[in-house]
Amino acid sequence: MMGPAHALSGAAAWLMAGAASAALDRPMPWPVLLAGALICAGAALAPDLDHKAATISRAFGPVSRTLCEVVDKLSYAAYRSTRGKGDPRRNGGHRTLTHTWVWAVLCGAGAAAVAVYGGRWGVLAVLFVHMVLAIEGLLWRHARASSDVLVWLLGAVSAWMLAETLDKPGNGSGWLFTEPGQQYLWIGLPIVLGALVHCLGDALTVSGCPVLWPIPIGRKRWYPIGPPKGMRFRAGSWVEMKVLMPVFMGLGGVAALGALGFIG
Repeated sequence: MMGPAHALSGAAAWLMAGAASAALDRPMPWPVLLAGALICAGAALAPDLDHKAATISRAFGPVSRTLCEVVDKLSYAAYRSTRGKGDPRRNGGHRTLTHTWVWAVLCGAGAAAVAVYGGRWGVLAVLFVHMVLAIEGLLWRHARASSDVLVWLLGAVSAWMLAETLDKPGNGSGWLFTEPGQQYLWIGLPIVLGALVHCLGDALTVSGCPVLWPIPIGRKRWYPIGPPKGMRFRAGSWVEMKVLMPVFMGLGGVAALGALGFIG
């Protein structure tokens, strides 16, 4: 799928997680619901860090473009060194390592560690990166028409405001993980969820997605999970734009009402 659909699906997924959490009597404070939805939207773009033409490659200028090249080579090396007898030869690393559950968990754990052990600046760093990605994804056309500096400034202001709000008593810095020193440990959850939702979205497209790596399926270790061929679509097609994106918006809206207790 394309960046806007990925970002929207990520936001909707966290709102649905919020509704489920409320149903289980562990409701999210509204700042966690809002921050998590934006983080998840941004994280849903991150697996395309292996593709130099993806939205994330433009998000941070030369830094993200260089990182995309490095991650592409790393992903290609991982594919070559672990491919099974049934896996085809490839010329690049797109839709390999970064499109797996392993990568999603590592990214979430790494971000949680930065937030917990990095103190306020660690939290701000995680928020800033994902706020910029969320802006690039959710406000795609407007972000493209704006300068990078303006997008970064909006991301920085959003990150600062969210951190200020979350730090207030009862607003969610210690949501779900309540022991001393576990503030913001939850911040890794929307990152894992966003990455997995990205993989599920790509699994619906023609190429499928090897989200289960390194679990072998048949003779393939990079088996492209997906529905039957006739149910798949091309990225950017009318199915994505005219069907899936409105569905994500509707599901997200209903889930937000449930998460906030307006519907039960």
